[in-house]
Amino acid sequence: MFELVFFSLLNGLVFGMLLFLLSSGLTLIFGMMGVLNFAHAGFYMLGAYFAFTLTGHIGFWPALVLAPPLVGVAGALVERHGLRRVHRFGHVAELIFTFGVAVLIEEIVQLVWGRVAKSYEVPALLDFPLFTLFETSFPAYKSFMLLISVGIFVFLFLVLTRTRAGLIIQASLTHPSMVGMLGHNVPRVFMVVFGIGSALAGLAGVIAGPVLGTFPGMAQVLGSIVFVVVVIGGLGSLAGAFVASLLIGVLQTFAVALNYSLKDAAAALGIGLAAQSAFADLWTVTIAQVAPILPYLLLVLILVVRPMGLFGTRET
Repeated sequence: MFELVFFSLLNGLVFGMLLFLLSSGLTLIFGMMGVLNFAHAGFYMLGAYFAFTLTGHIGFWPALVLAPPLVGVAGALVERHGLRRVHRFGHVAELIFTFGVAVLIEEIVQLVWGRVAKSYEVPALLDFPLFTLFETSFPAYKSFMLLISVGIFVFLFLVLTRTRAGLIIQASLTHPSMVGMLGHNVPRVFMVVFGIGSALAGLAGVIAGPVLGTFPGMAQVLGSIVFVVVVIGGLGSLAGAFVASLLIGVLQTFAVALNYSLKDAAAALGIGLAAQSAFADLWTVTIAQVAPILPYLLLVLILVVRPMGLFGTRET
């Protein structure tokens, strides 16, 4: 039992911090611009594919450094030459535009790299078990993913709360006209933030590609969960995204690891078989089978109890 709890907690932290790395960029973009960027998961996919290509030519570590800025530049160009032009038409136009960008990115990926999954593998330097406990090994690469994600969280927190650039970014959210009157180029700030958010999504793709797979549908796998994280944490709240990411990561990991059904619970409580037979199909459903929908059930619960999210200041 201790083995199950220990490794489920570790894997939950890794998955949760990966979700934070992906959702933090979306949180920054919404916090600055009020735009729920549907193309955000597409930039995550671009990061994985860029890193796969660069790894084949220059190795994993240079790809880790180069791929996120390339994705960030692509995101900044999308904001400068696309999103900024539709901004004056309101949020509906922005959502439609970012949805179109997401579809375009997926089509470009299939056109350039094909529809077959790529063999983007863990770098040889980290391809070993970090430790073995109860005959179960924990990969060193997962600890690397956790370290990168925690480092990004600390860096973002310090930048936003301890630097002049962070103050300008936060002021541009609440008082853009005043920031502009002080001589700062607010549209340029928006473009930079959009680029940084896209680069964070690209970084998540770089480190997640070898573990979760690099294939054309990878954006759809995590895309919806990222929006769940952002809404549960509170739109625009970096701390909320952090807490929600860990909560969902640990919740899903433990749910997948538990192979218990309602029938098992009923037997433990001494409920008779006659009561079980009335709902035979329901009683045999295991917790692991319902694990994929648990984040969405949590989302519904949060929206009912606290519509603005755990740390949000505006209602969703």
